Amino acid sequence: MAAVGRVADGTLSRPASRSPWRTGLLLALPAIAIFALLFVAPLFTLVANSFKTQTGAFTLTNYERFLGDPFYRGVLWNTLKVAAMTTLGCLLIGYPFALYLRGRSPRVRNWLALLLLSPLLISMVIRAYGWLVVLGPNGPVASVLKWAGITPPQLLYNDTAVLIGMVHVMLAYMVLPLMGSLDRIDPTLVPAAKGLGAPGWTCFWRITLPLSAPGMLAGAMIVFSLTASSFVTPAILGGPKVKLMPYFVYTQATTTLDWPYAAAIGFVLVVVTTGLLLGYARLLRRGNGDVVFG
Repeated sequence: MAAVGRVADGTLSRPASRSPWRTGLLLALPAIAIFALLFVAPLFTLVANSFKTQTGAFTLTNYERFLGDPFYRGVLWNTLKVAAMTTLGCLLIGYPFALYLRGRSPRVRNWLALLLLSPLLISMVIRAYGWLVVLGPNGPVASVLKWAGITPPQLLYNDTAVLIGMVHVMLAYMVLPLMGSLDRIDPTLVPAAKGLGAPGWTCFWRITLPLSAPGMLAGAMIVFSLTASSFVTPAILGGPKVKLMPYFVYTQATTTLDWPYAAAIGFVLVVVTTGLLLGYARLLRRGNGDVVFG
C-alpha cells in the first residue's frame, strides 16, 4: 500500500503514481536492449560495410555493380518470385487445413498440430536431404511414375524442388496465425447467416474469409520474409542452377571474400523485402486500420 502523508490543511494525500508509459518502458527495456544488440547493431554494421571497398574506403560501386547488372536484377526477381509462390502455396494448403482444425476436438487438434509442427523439430539440413531422396531419380516419386509408364521429369535442382521444400518448411508459419484468426471468429455468425437464407459459400466468402484476413496477412508476411532470406533448403534442393539472393551473399562472402559486396546484396534484399511487405500490409488495411479482404 502506498504511503499516506498529511498536508498543511490536515487532509491526507497520496504520492503520485508512476505514469503507465514509464512503467511499460522500464518493463520493455530488457527486450529493447536484446533487440538492439542482436538485430539493430548487426544491421547498421551491414549497411556500413556495404558502402566500403575491400580496403575500407567509402564507395557506391557495390550498389552500382548490383543495380547495373541485369544478371543480378534477375536473381532478385527470381528470389521474390520463389518467395511469393511459396507464400501462395502455403496459403492454398494451409487455409483448408486451418479450417479443418477449427472444428475438431482438442485431442484431434493437438495431434494434428504436433504433425504440423514436426518439421520444425528436425534440422533444416535433414529435411532438405530427405526431399533430396524423395525427389531423386531413384526415389519413390520417380519409381511410382515409372511404374505407371510415365517418364519422370527432372524434379531436383530447379524452382519446383525449392518450392516443394520451402512449402514443407513454412507451412506451420502460415497455419498457426490462421488458426488464431479463425478461433476468434464468433461461432454464431455462420449459423445466423444460414438461418437468414445465406448459402454455405456465401457465408464463407462474406464472413469467414474477411474475418480471417488478419491471420492471412500475418502468415503471408512471415512466410514471404523467411523464404526470401532462406539459404539451406534452396542451396540443397536447387543447387547452383537456382539463382537466389542468399546463395550469392554466401558465395561472395566465403568464396570470393568480397564482404562489402555481399553486404550490399544482403541490404538490397532487406530493403526490397521490407518495402514489399509494408506495401502489402497497407493495401489490405482500411483507413481505420482494420484488415480487409478483396
